[in-house]
Amino acid sequence: MKTISIPTKSRCCFVDITSEVVRAIQESSVREGLAIVFVPHTTAAVTINENADPSVRRDVLDHLSRAVPDSASYDHEEGNSPAHIKASMMGSSVTVIVSGGRPVLGTWQGVYLCEFDGPRTRNVFIEVRA
Repeated sequence: MKTISIPTKSRCCFVDITSEVVRAIQESSVREGLAIVFVPHTTAAVTINENADPSVRRDVLDHLSRAVPDSASYDHEEGNSPAHIKASMMGSSVTVIVSGGRPVLGTWQGVYLCEFDGPRTRNVFIEVRA
């Protein structure tokens, strides 16, 4: 398993970690199998989405903020309930098929760390299995 640390630069953002996933697969020497990408944080997530047009990421963040506004009433006393909810909505892991020693992703797809309570340094675990 490979662990990477990703510094985030704002409260809510997507960080493209596709190259890190590719690197982990190449370092594993697995030619056919699966890569599991997992974030062990309750206020961060991981997703696969378009990596060609940055407006898609802005739209996702904007609509998550509308669905889970910072200004709503929450019981959690730390003040980051919206981050917990958004992370639950997006999910803590993705699985990517590995074929020919490379991730099977669509033409426009990338793997993203989703930050909802930053800026922070986040750990991402990448497990590659045959």
